[in-house]
Amino acid sequence: MDLFQYDFMMRALAGALIIGLAAPSLGIYLVQRRLSLIGDGIGHVALTGVGVGLLLNQSPVLAAVIVSAAGAIGVELIRERGRTSGDLALALLFYGGIAGGVVLVSLSDDASSNSLIQYLFGSLITTSPTDIALIAVLGALVLIAMLAFRPALFAVCNDEEYARVSGLPVRTLNLLMAVTTAVTVTIAMRTVGLLLVSALMVIPVAAAQQVTRGFRSTMVAAMLIGVGAAGAGVVFSAEVDTPPGATTVILALAIFVAIAVGGATWRMLRRRSHPPREVEPPDVVLQEA
Repeated sequence: MDLFQYDFMMRALAGALIIGLAAPSLGIYLVQRRLSLIGDGIGHVALTGVGVGLLLNQSPVLAAVIVSAAGAIGVELIRERGRTSGDLALALLFYGGIAGGVVLVSLSDDASSNSLIQYLFGSLITTSPTDIALIAVLGALVLIAMLAFRPALFAVCNDEEYARVSGLPVRTLNLLMAVTTAVTVTIAMRTVGLLLVSALMVIPVAAAQQVTRGFRSTMVAAMLIGVGAAGAGVVFSAEVDTPPGATTVILALAIFVAIAVGGATWRMLRRRSHPPREVEPPDVVLQEA
Protein backbone atom coordinates (compact mmCIF):
# COMPACT_ATOMS: atom_id res chain seq x y z
CA MET A 1 0.00 0.00 0.00
CA ASP A 2 1.36 3.39 -0.98
CA LEU A 3 1.29 5.42 2.23
CA PHE A 4 2.24 8.59 0.38
CA GLN A 5 -1.21 8.80 -1.15
CA TYR A 6 -2.31 10.21 2.21
CA ASP A 7 -2.01 13.91 2.97
CA PHE A 8 -0.39 13.39 6.38
CA MET A 9 2.51 11.46 4.82
CA MET A 10 3.05 14.14 2.19
CA ARG A 11 3.11 16.76 4.96
CA ALA A 12 5.61 14.63 6.88
CA LEU A 13 7.87 14.36 3.83
CA ALA A 14 7.63 18.09 3.10
CA GLY A 15 8.48 18.97 6.70
CA ALA A 16 11.45 16.60 6.74
CA LEU A 17 12.89 17.99 3.50
CA ILE A 18 12.60 21.58 4.73
CA ILE A 19 14.42 20.77 7.97
CA GLY A 20 16.98 18.63 6.16
CA LEU A 21 17.87 21.63 4.02
CA ALA A 22 17.79 24.39 6.64
CA ALA A 23 19.44 22.66 9.62
CA PRO A 24 22.86 21.95 8.02
CA SER A 25 23.01 25.47 6.58
CA LEU A 26 23.07 26.72 10.17
CA GLY A 27 24.94 23.76 11.63
CA ILE A 28 28.11 24.49 9.67
CA TYR A 29 28.52 27.75 11.59
CA LEU A 30 27.89 26.06 14.93
CA VAL A 31 30.47 23.37 14.13
CA GLN A 32 32.94 26.07 13.11
CA ARG A 33 32.46 27.77 16.50
CA ARG A 34 32.60 24.46 18.40
CA LEU A 35 29.00 24.90 19.56
CA SER A 36 27.70 21.61 18.20
CA LEU A 37 25.67 20.84 21.33
CA ILE A 38 23.94 24.21 21.68
CA GLY A 39 20.94 22.80 19.83
CA ASP A 40 20.32 20.40 22.70
CA GLY A 41 20.31 23.21 25.25
CA ILE A 42 17.93 25.35 23.23
CA GLY A 43 15.82 22.28 22.59
CA HIS A 44 15.21 21.93 26.31
CA VAL A 45 14.08 25.57 26.47
CA ALA A 46 11.80 24.94 23.49
CA LEU A 47 10.10 22.27 25.57
CA THR A 48 9.13 25.01 28.02
CA GLY A 49 7.65 26.92 25.09
CA VAL A 50 5.67 23.83 24.12
CA GLY A 51 4.30 23.69 27.67
CA VAL A 52 3.34 27.36 27.50
CA GLY A 53 1.51 26.80 24.21
CA LEU A 54 -0.39 23.79 25.52
CA LEU A 55 -1.25 25.58 28.76
CA LEU A 56 -2.62 28.62 26.91
CA ASN A 57 -4.27 26.54 24.15
CA GLN A 58 -2.08 28.23 21.55
CA SER A 59 0.20 26.82 18.84
CA PRO A 60 2.98 24.91 20.64
CA VAL A 61 5.36 25.48 17.72
CA LEU A 62 4.89 29.26 17.73
CA ALA A 63 5.17 29.43 21.53
CA ALA A 64 8.34 27.32 21.40
CA VAL A 65 9.86 29.68 18.82
CA ILE A 66 9.30 32.70 21.04
CA VAL A 67 10.50 31.11 24.28
CA SER A 68 13.56 29.40 22.77
CA ALA A 69 14.57 32.58 20.91
CA ALA A 70 14.42 34.53 24.18
CA GLY A 71 16.48 31.85 25.90
CA ALA A 72 19.08 31.80 23.12
CA ILE A 73 19.44 35.58 23.22
CA GLY A 74 19.84 35.45 27.01
CA VAL A 75 22.60 32.86 26.81
CA GLU A 76 24.44 34.81 24.12
CA LEU A 77 24.32 38.02 26.16
CA ILE A 78 25.53 36.20 29.28
CA ARG A 79 28.37 34.62 27.33
CA GLU A 80 29.34 37.94 25.78
CA ARG A 81 29.50 39.76 29.11
CA GLY A 82 31.68 37.02 30.52
CA ARG A 83 29.92 36.77 33.88
CA THR A 84 29.11 33.13 33.24
CA SER A 85 31.08 30.77 31.02
CA GLY A 86 29.40 29.45 27.90
CA ASP A 87 29.21 25.85 29.10
CA LEU A 88 27.74 26.88 32.47
CA ALA A 89 25.11 29.05 30.80
CA LEU A 90 24.28 26.13 28.52
CA ALA A 91 23.93 23.81 31.52
CA LEU A 92 21.50 26.22 33.18
CA LEU A 93 19.56 26.24 29.92
CA PHE A 94 19.44 22.43 29.89
CA TYR A 95 18.12 21.97 33.42
CA GLY A 96 15.76 24.91 33.62
CA GLY A 97 14.25 24.23 30.20
CA ILE A 98 13.50 20.55 30.68
CA ALA A 99 12.12 21.08 34.19
CA GLY A 100 9.90 23.97 33.14
CA GLY A 101 8.63 22.07 30.12
CA VAL A 102 7.66 18.97 32.09
CA VAL A 103 5.86 21.03 34.74
CA LEU A 104 3.94 23.17 32.23
CA VAL A 105 2.94 20.20 30.08
CA SER A 106 1.64 18.39 33.17
CA LEU A 107 -0.47 21.44 34.06
CA SER A 108 -2.03 21.73 30.60
CA ASP A 109 -5.31 20.20 29.51
CA ASP A 110 -3.42 17.78 27.24
CA ALA A 111 -1.25 16.32 29.99
CA SER A 112 -0.88 12.81 28.59
CA SER A 113 2.56 11.26 28.21
CA ASN A 114 2.04 11.09 24.43
CA SER A 115 1.96 14.88 24.25
CA LEU A 116 5.41 15.08 25.78
CA ILE A 117 6.87 12.16 23.84
CA GLN A 118 5.85 13.50 20.43
CA TYR A 119 7.88 16.66 21.05
CA LEU A 120 10.84 14.89 22.66
CA PHE A 121 11.21 12.31 19.89
CA GLY A 122 9.33 13.88 16.97
CA SER A 123 5.95 13.10 15.46
CA LEU A 124 5.88 14.03 11.80
CA ILE A 125 2.72 12.13 10.97
CA THR A 126 0.70 14.33 13.36
CA THR A 127 1.89 17.55 11.69
CA SER A 128 -1.04 19.76 10.74
CA PRO A 129 -1.24 21.95 7.63
CA THR A 130 -0.75 24.99 9.88
CA ASP A 131 2.41 23.46 11.33
CA ILE A 132 3.77 22.74 7.85
CA ALA A 133 3.09 26.31 6.73
CA LEU A 134 4.89 27.66 9.80
CA ILE A 135 7.81 25.25 9.29
CA ALA A 136 8.08 26.26 5.62
CA VAL A 137 8.12 30.00 6.36
CA LEU A 138 10.58 29.79 9.25
CA GLY A 139 12.79 27.28 7.42
CA ALA A 140 12.96 29.58 4.40
CA LEU A 141 13.91 32.54 6.61
CA VAL A 142 16.70 30.54 8.27
CA LEU A 143 18.04 29.38 4.92
CA ILE A 144 17.94 32.88 3.40
CA ALA A 145 19.71 34.38 6.44
CA MET A 146 22.47 31.75 6.44
CA LEU A 147 23.15 32.21 2.73
CA ALA A 148 22.79 35.99 2.60
CA PHE A 149 25.12 36.65 5.54
CA ARG A 150 27.53 33.82 4.79
CA PRO A 151 30.74 35.92 4.43
CA ALA A 152 30.08 37.90 7.61
CA LEU A 153 29.01 34.87 9.65
CA PHE A 154 32.04 32.93 8.46
CA ALA A 155 34.31 35.79 9.57
CA VAL A 156 32.72 35.89 13.03
CA CYS A 157 32.91 32.12 13.45
CA ASN A 158 36.50 31.94 12.27
CA ASP A 159 37.94 34.83 14.31
CA GLU A 160 35.57 36.98 16.32
CA GLU A 161 38.20 39.52 17.35
CA TYR A 162 39.39 40.03 13.78
CA ALA A 163 35.78 40.45 12.64
CA ARG A 164 35.24 43.09 15.30
CA VAL A 165 38.37 44.99 14.27
CA SER A 166 37.24 44.77 10.64
CA GLY A 167 34.10 46.70 11.54
CA LEU A 168 31.56 43.89 11.38
CA PRO A 169 28.58 44.09 13.78
CA VAL A 170 29.70 41.07 15.80
CA ARG A 171 27.03 41.33 18.49
CA THR A 172 24.24 41.58 15.92
CA LEU A 173 25.61 38.61 13.99
CA ASN A 174 25.94 36.54 17.17
CA LEU A 175 22.35 37.36 18.11
CA LEU A 176 21.26 36.45 14.57
CA MET A 177 22.89 33.05 14.97
CA ALA A 178 21.30 32.59 18.39
CA VAL A 179 17.82 33.40 17.10
CA THR A 180 18.14 31.27 13.95
CA THR A 181 19.42 28.38 16.07
CA ALA A 182 16.35 28.68 18.28
CA VAL A 183 14.05 28.81 15.24
CA THR A 184 15.74 25.81 13.62
CA VAL A 185 15.56 23.77 16.81
CA THR A 186 11.89 24.58 17.22
CA ILE A 187 10.81 23.66 13.71
CA ALA A 188 13.03 20.55 13.75
CA MET A 189 11.36 19.20 16.88
CA ARG A 190 8.50 17.96 14.72
CA THR A 191 10.98 16.03 12.56
CA VAL A 192 13.49 14.41 14.91
CA GLY A 193 12.34 15.60 18.31
CA LEU A 194 14.01 17.89 20.82
CA LEU A 195 16.32 15.16 22.13
CA LEU A 196 17.79 14.50 18.67
CA VAL A 197 17.53 17.98 17.20
CA SER A 198 21.28 18.66 17.09
CA ALA A 199 21.81 15.59 14.92
CA LEU A 200 20.47 17.17 11.71
CA MET A 201 22.56 20.29 12.32
CA VAL A 202 25.84 18.49 13.03
CA ILE A 203 25.99 15.05 11.38
CA PRO A 204 25.55 16.21 7.74
CA VAL A 205 28.29 18.81 8.31
CA ALA A 206 30.61 16.20 9.83
CA ALA A 207 29.95 13.90 6.88
CA ALA A 208 30.56 16.66 4.32
CA GLN A 209 33.85 17.62 5.95
CA GLN A 210 35.21 14.18 5.09
CA VAL A 211 35.16 14.88 1.36
CA THR A 212 35.28 18.66 0.96
CA ARG A 213 37.83 21.33 1.73
CA GLY A 214 36.30 24.76 1.16
CA PHE A 215 33.61 26.32 3.36
CA ARG A 216 31.16 26.83 0.51
CA SER A 217 31.52 23.30 -0.85
CA THR A 218 31.13 21.86 2.65
CA MET A 219 27.94 23.87 3.16
CA VAL A 220 26.43 22.68 -0.13
CA ALA A 221 27.40 19.05 0.50
CA ALA A 222 26.02 19.15 4.05
CA MET A 223 22.69 20.50 2.81
CA LEU A 224 22.46 17.77 0.17
CA ILE A 225 23.26 15.10 2.77
CA GLY A 226 20.69 16.57 5.15
CA VAL A 227 17.95 16.56 2.52
CA GLY A 228 18.83 13.02 1.45
CA ALA A 229 18.86 11.66 5.01
CA ALA A 230 15.62 13.43 5.96
CA GLY A 231 13.72 12.31 2.87
CA ALA A 232 15.02 8.75 3.01
CA GLY A 233 14.27 8.61 6.73
CA VAL A 234 10.59 9.39 6.21
CA VAL A 235 10.26 6.95 3.31
CA PHE A 236 12.10 4.15 5.10
CA SER A 237 10.20 4.67 8.36
CA ALA A 238 6.90 4.48 6.47
CA GLU A 239 7.91 1.16 4.91
CA VAL A 240 9.20 -0.57 8.05
CA ASP A 241 7.02 1.25 10.63
CA THR A 242 9.77 2.92 12.67
CA PRO A 243 9.90 6.45 14.21
CA PRO A 244 10.77 8.94 11.43
CA GLY A 245 13.03 11.08 13.61
CA ALA A 246 15.22 8.29 14.92
CA THR A 247 15.31 6.65 11.48
CA THR A 248 16.50 9.91 9.91
CA VAL A 249 19.30 10.27 12.46
CA ILE A 250 20.43 6.66 11.99
CA LEU A 251 20.54 7.13 8.21
CA ALA A 252 22.55 10.34 8.63
CA LEU A 253 25.01 8.49 10.85
CA ALA A 254 25.20 5.67 8.30
CA ILE A 255 26.05 8.21 5.59
CA PHE A 256 28.78 9.67 7.82
CA VAL A 257 30.28 6.24 8.51
CA ALA A 258 30.11 5.25 4.83
CA ILE A 259 31.85 8.45 3.72
CA ALA A 260 34.49 8.19 6.46
CA VAL A 261 35.26 4.53 5.70
CA GLY A 262 35.18 5.12 1.94
CA GLY A 263 37.50 8.10 2.23
CA ALA A 264 39.97 6.21 4.43
CA THR A 265 39.93 3.26 2.04
CA TRP A 266 40.49 5.51 -0.97
CA ARG A 267 43.45 7.25 0.69
CA MET A 268 44.99 3.89 1.64
CA LEU A 269 44.65 2.53 -1.90
CA ARG A 270 46.04 5.75 -3.32
CA ARG A 271 49.11 5.53 -1.11
CA ARG A 272 49.67 1.92 -2.16
CA SER A 273 49.35 2.65 -5.87
CA HIS A 274 51.54 5.75 -5.64
CA PRO A 275 54.24 4.97 -3.07
CA PRO A 276 56.53 7.84 -2.15
CA ARG A 277 59.64 8.00 -4.23
CA GLU A 278 62.96 7.42 -2.57
CA VAL A 279 65.11 10.46 -2.97
CA GLU A 280 68.65 9.54 -3.86
CA PRO A 281 71.32 11.55 -2.08
CA PRO A 282 73.21 13.93 -4.34
CA ASP A 283 76.63 12.99 -5.50
CA VAL A 284 79.27 14.46 -3.25
CA VAL A 285 82.59 15.32 -4.76
CA LEU A 286 85.37 15.14 -2.22
CA GLN A 287 88.23 17.45 -2.72
CA GLU A 288 91.62 17.00 -1.21
CA ALA A 289 92.59 19.74 1.10
